[in-house]
Amino acid sequence: MENDVRDMYDDHGKIAPGEIAIGVVIGRTSEYFDFFVYAIASVLVFPVVFFPFEARLEGTLWAFVIFSFAFIARPIGTIGSMVIQKHLGRGTKLTVALFLLGISTAGIAFLPGYTSLGFTSIVLLSIFRFVQGIALGGAWDGLPSLLALNAPKEKRGWYAMLGQLGAPIGFIIAAGLFVYLHSSLGPKDFFEWGWRYPFYVAFAINVVALFARLRLVVTHEYTKLLEERELEPTKVGELFRTQGFNVFIGAFAALASYALFHLITVFPLSWITLYAAQTVNEVLAIQILGAFIAIPCVIASGWIADRIGRRSTLGALAVAIAVFSFFTPMLLGGGPFAQDAFILIGFVLLGLSYGQASGAVTANFNAAYRYTGAALTSDLAWLLGAGFAPLVALGLSAHFGLAYVSIYLLSGAICTLAVLGLNRRLAADNLPAA
Repeated sequence: MENDVRDMYDDHGKIAPGEIAIGVVIGRTSEYFDFFVYAIASVLVFPVVFFPFEARLEGTLWAFVIFSFAFIARPIGTIGSMVIQKHLGRGTKLTVALFLLGISTAGIAFLPGYTSLGFTSIVLLSIFRFVQGIALGGAWDGLPSLLALNAPKEKRGWYAMLGQLGAPIGFIIAAGLFVYLHSSLGPKDFFEWGWRYPFYVAFAINVVALFARLRLVVTHEYTKLLEERELEPTKVGELFRTQGFNVFIGAFAALASYALFHLITVFPLSWITLYAAQTVNEVLAIQILGAFIAIPCVIASGWIADRIGRRSTLGALAVAIAVFSFFTPMLLGGGPFAQDAFILIGFVLLGLSYGQASGAVTANFNAAYRYTGAALTSDLAWLLGAGFAPLVALGLSAHFGLAYVSIYLLSGAICTLAVLGLNRRLAADNLPAA
């Protein structure tokens, strides 16, 4: 099957870093769009459609619990997909993963609400969300690692940020769709069918992304490059036995950036619409503006990292995020102007830090373990830094005050600085031997 697919797409041309970069951007944008469609729906739609028996706060918290299921499932999907790749090939693995992602996304789009199915609708929503996580874990194709290894040495930071552009681009498209539908439709139409449209679009985008990525993944040249770089699956048990400390460092190195990711995109939408005077569309509009600002910040992160180093960039931004965390209660607890400032400043810091959050310490892995190590490190970073961020932030702020959100964000920055310092010390200790 792998050979048939490969023959269909192989044009026997040489793959340049720019072409790999295009595949990375397309793949990441489709994943982030799918991700933000679900995240925004968790705030605007699911408390009403699937938890109408709860107050809005409790309904949103339950929706965030289900939201976290994808991050729990993601490492499981990565491990399972490595087995599929060993036996059936990379193209088959990617096809299965994106097929599962499309089916689960379409399943959510067609899922009746609580008033029709009762508790079964919540169970099915949970299953579909878990399958989304399995699919996202299985969608790892090695393109980001291959891009990093083939990038010119003096432009590694620049190429590292390209895939991260998918986050603000995906958010802009997802949030824009919801703003249009929420403002154009009445509440009855929006909650009956309008909210489902973005999930249909996500399904279509995943199909397009599948063919775009397969064009690279199944070519002989791509396979040869991966083999030359030793980017092939390894046994997970062996990875943790020999490289477990590197997985730990990688998972915590970008914790500040991953924590800020959801505290800027998902949490403010829930907090402000629940407790402040701004409307849903007003909050989404300022967030879209913030995402547009984040795009040049992501690009700037590549330029900065190529001059001072990716780890130094992450460290400097972790300090900035720590300082920003102290102003969180004042800004979010203030009026519309202060809340908008929190979102816009947060997106600036997010663009600069998240632009280099991917693969900052994956060079620590031995070559034979980098493919599997990079995938699992990313999964664990998402799980630890972002998976429970909206749930924890809203729960703490609603019951104990916004100061706890500040502590939560500060803890992420401290973890990042501590791990980066440890990584720098280990690198210095190993320098003479190298």
